[in-house]
Amino acid sequence: MEFRGVSMADRRVEKGVKRGRQFEIEVDGETIVAYEGETIAAALIAAGRRTFRRTAKKKHPRGMYCGIGLCFECMMVINGIPNTRACQTLATPGCRVETQEGLGRWEV
Repeated sequence: MEFRGVSMADRRVEKGVKRGRQFEIEVDGETIVAYEGETIAAALIAAGRRTFRRTAKKKHPRGMYCGIGLCFECMMVINGIPNTRACQTLATPGCRVETQEGLGRWEV
């Protein structure tokens, strides 16, 4: 199904867009599609995922807000490194992404 050039299956604009190479990333144990040159946040939004982290005290969901790295709402654990801004981090083949709980913890 398509709505104004946007595929409803993966929410990416298709009309008139040339993408880089397609690959997969792992998000909370699930595989999603990403493209060369695309941020992790863009791949998550295209896959329909809106929650990137949960707050420390009340576990409220947080996702991408500003999209330019200023607000820090999109912090996730990326390749074992907590507090990484998904909107500023390019997706790479095989990268591991996890929803961050609270302030995040380093893998030891």
